[in-house]
Amino acid sequence: MAGTETHYILPRPELAAPAKLLIVVSPYYKDIADNMIAGAAAEIEAAGAAYEVIEVPGALEIPTAIAISDRGSNFDGYVALGCVIRGETTHYDTVCNDSSRAIQLLGLQGLCIGNGILTVENRAQAEVRADPAEQNKGAGAAAAALHLIALTRKWGDQTKGVGFKAPSEAIKLAATDNGPSTA
Repeated sequence: MAGTETHYILPRPELAAPAKLLIVVSPYYKDIADNMIAGAAAEIEAAGAAYEVIEVPGALEIPTAIAISDRGSNFDGYVALGCVIRGETTHYDTVCNDSSRAIQLLGLQGLCIGNGILTVENRAQAEVRADPAEQNKGAGAAAAALHLIALTRKWGDQTKGVGFKAPSEAIKLAATDNGPSTA
């Protein structure tokens, strides 16, 4: 049973400057969503970061809300929270696969996203995973986002200098009427 396994959890990342995260949640199963928000909020606060929460109708809207926010806000990272419980139709597969893939694609574009969208067979599994006193997957998603923010900050200012590309301070511009100039 998954509840009896133990897993290694990375130490909480230390952020040199405060971070601001957006928790995007689908409250379709409100009690489960509330537990996940509580776990995520506690983890974010413990890291000394700030957060806001927005709600969207379902798991499929979570990646879209993150993309919209990224275009128009200044969040350092995102926590995607929701729950999809298998039903009688294949809609479960569509929602699980498409929401996960969209979040992955946003991450590959450089967004720092912790994916906490539960995909479970039944309500009992969701309750255990969402409960802050049990598996606390909301906190896990927040921790993932915080770790990605720390990596982005660590490597974000580095340039690779690959190939023949000169560092920007060495690029010389063409001469103008006032003589040669450099960037």
